[in-house]
Amino acid sequence: MLASSALPIVLVAMLHLTLSSVATASYPDFQLLNVKQTLIGTEIPRPLQTSEHHQVSDVSETQGKWKLKLVHRDKLSSNTSATFRDHSRRFHARMQRDVKRVASLLRRLSGGGGHDGGAAYEVNDFGSDVVSGMDQGSGEYFVRLGVGSPPKSQYMVIDSGSDIVWVQCQPCNQCYRQSDPVFDPADSASYAGISCSSAVCDRIENSGCNAGRCRYEVLYGDGSYTKGTLALETLTFGRTVVKNVAIGCGHINRGMFIGAAGLLGLGGGSLSLVGQLGGQTGGAFSYCLVSRGSDTSGSLEFGRGAMPVGAAWVPLLRNPQAPSFYYVGLSGLGVGGIRVPVSEDIFQLTELGYGGVVMDTGTAVSRFPTLAYKALRDAFIAQTANLPRISTVSIFDTCYNLSDFVTIRVPTVSFYFSGGPILTLPASNFLIPVDDVGTFCLAFASSTSGLSIIGNIQQEGIQISFDGANGFVGFGPNVC
Repeated sequence: MLASSALPIVLVAMLHLTLSSVATASYPDFQLLNVKQTLIGTEIPRPLQTSEHHQVSDVSETQGKWKLKLVHRDKLSSNTSATFRDHSRRFHARMQRDVKRVASLLRRLSGGGGHDGGAAYEVNDFGSDVVSGMDQGSGEYFVRLGVGSPPKSQYMVIDSGSDIVWVQCQPCNQCYRQSDPVFDPADSASYAGISCSSAVCDRIENSGCNAGRCRYEVLYGDGSYTKGTLALETLTFGRTVVKNVAIGCGHINRGMFIGAAGLLGLGGGSLSLVGQLGGQTGGAFSYCLVSRGSDTSGSLEFGRGAMPVGAAWVPLLRNPQAPSFYYVGLSGLGVGGIRVPVSEDIFQLTELGYGGVVMDTGTAVSRFPTLAYKALRDAFIAQTANLPRISTVSIFDTCYNLSDFVTIRVPTVSFYFSGGPILTLPASNFLIPVDDVGTFCLAFASSTSGLSIIGNIQQEGIQISFDGANGFVGFGPNVC
């Protein structure tokens, strides 16, 4: 067995070496995965304490940026049932949510909103076609911020594929349970409903009007929804006060939202928080998603000061058919330092808006078109012939019984981005435990369409930065 103490050094060094701007054959072709330590990480982390719940927001501020703490859903104290504490059950529930999330993205990005699934899928007919990372509670990462004046602290799930900010509001004709008291606009001095004639109201697709006020409706891919009034409100991040943010005040809401008060859209559209902050941040934000099971917190930063020096920058691609989403150019995949035999064309975004590669915080498992996935999988299997294979688990067809191992050597998995940068993933970002006894699976899946998605499992532990003003996304140079 290999010494497990070397693992952190290997991972940090590898991330530094492979985030280069020029393709090179000098990077490592294998790395170590500490099986036992990873299994310890499947234990449920310490839930948030009462004092942590009640603070308005956990924010640090420096010149040119403000930084919020990102909390993983497992930390929310409402998730205390025996079922939730079982890692295998949590995993299978997460995969079920993930399948629904991907299906809703595919419907939307293929010109979706089709009627094959009944009313739950009639997104375009219902109203705004924003798609949420909250499908059946699939929102994994939360921030805490203040809403209104005086500010009322609320948990909000972040979603890089959504273009609206909303919270549940009183009077609550139909609401799901959340961790904090439901926001009451009557108690806020800064709340102002938006009129139907407002230019802001025009930016909501198929917006409605009621008593002169702008109405919004958003239906999500799983049938969850939020309906209410569009308003201008003040949001508070630590000592930073942002006035006149357009938010949805939801009076009729349905869904399993894991205690969150609503959603913080970080997409590329004008109504997302990033779009509304505009000149204040230059469209710049950065996040670090901590690994599942970790007892630490991640971060979400806004502002040009959050843009790191030394990151590997990749151009963002724009899809006019889906302006909310962040597309990147991917030219290939690598296993063990060897590029797999897949044409770059398979990852291309067409002029009609089909295909391409989306970065998405709401999707857990990365998807690739079937030909690309099979090439990646087969290359990985060929280089792990010494590891005991087991049968399919959930959406994964490449799984191993590692219960007798302390540390294993695995081939690297790399993304080759257009223009030269290569991102080599930490082993824990592609070989993940699906139970607490030693079953691990290769955490990729095939897409039923030409769309590729880089999900949050593959993004964990890597600093990811979006420079909207200049049209780039950066990886690293820091690990979270």
